[in-house]
Amino acid sequence: MKVLAVIALILLVAIVVVLVLAARKPAGFRIERATSIKAPPDKIFALINDFRNWRAWSPWERMDPNLRRSYSGAERGEGAVYEWEGNSKVGKGRMEIVEAPPPSRVAIKLDFLKPFEAHNTAEFTLVPRGDATEVTWAMHGPNLFIGKVMGVFMSMDRMIGKDFEAGLANLKAAAEQ
Repeated sequence: MKVLAVIALILLVAIVVVLVLAARKPAGFRIERATSIKAPPDKIFALINDFRNWRAWSPWERMDPNLRRSYSGAERGEGAVYEWEGNSKVGKGRMEIVEAPPPSRVAIKLDFLKPFEAHNTAEFTLVPRGDATEVTWAMHGPNLFIGKVMGVFMSMDRMIGKDFEAGLANLKAAAEQ
């Protein structure tokens, strides 16, 4: 009986520690990666501003060969909508371009529906630097309590950051050809 009481106490303390650590996490998050691409901003902008072009560089497009996609709204730019549904690696969601001043920025309302519901903003900024363009890909949004608890055990920045790095490398390859 004493052994069970000790185990229950240890488990209770561990749960309290995790909840306290989670409660101390920030209310929002931001993940950002950048790269330099030897191409003019307008060429890179065209690859980002038209969701149909994402097949050439998006890291998630390659994770599910049976990914189901649908496009609606504007063909490209503000009002363009892309919805997807795929395997457990890509989930289900919707993106809508909400701002797209050419060729410097694309802001996207990003709604994940599965495996976890989340509502974030993704932004691409393009800044000319000599014969290259500095491209920054960022995602930010609220850090809900479940995300804070998960953040005690794993780094969302490292987890999603590697996908951003892969996507930027693919974007670089597509734009520089």
